[in-house]
Amino acid sequence: MRLIPTALAVAALATGAAFANPVKPAEIQFDDYGAIATSLTGVAGDAANGRDVMITRSKGNCVACHAVTALADIPFHGEVGPTLDGAADRWGEADLRGLVANAKMTFEGTIMPAFYKGSGYIRPGDGYTGDAAVGELPPILTAQEIEDVVAYLLTLKE
Repeated sequence: MRLIPTALAVAALATGAAFANPVKPAEIQFDDYGAIATSLTGVAGDAANGRDVMITRSKGNCVACHAVTALADIPFHGEVGPTLDGAADRWGEADLRGLVANAKMTFEGTIMPAFYKGSGYIRPGDGYTGDAAVGELPPILTAQEIEDVVAYLLTLKE
């Protein structure tokens, strides 16, 4: 009987370790087409949280540029990027992970922001001071939020 609580504790620690050691933006391995084959966290994405990230203005705010019929209850969908309807039919998990993390690795001239990148481009400065931020800035989304958005996108089939 003591094995069950011990096994649960080990599983909880293993899950926590995955969250504690996500792949850092500078360590991501993109393939030649911009896909990322392995999870950034080792933890399955949560599609419900991915939906929330996609519609939250301070997070992904994907609907500002993309139309998504499944999110019709959210107003003001954009027309800048392609519709995300059927995204799971057009791209695989690795492709979607790469596109969300840094679409410029797949589509060089895209205006889609890199959601999981911390250096190598200009970002807002230090608050509202007008001064450049010192050091590397955190990515727009966390590694787990990237996995969550990918999980949601994989539900979007024709």
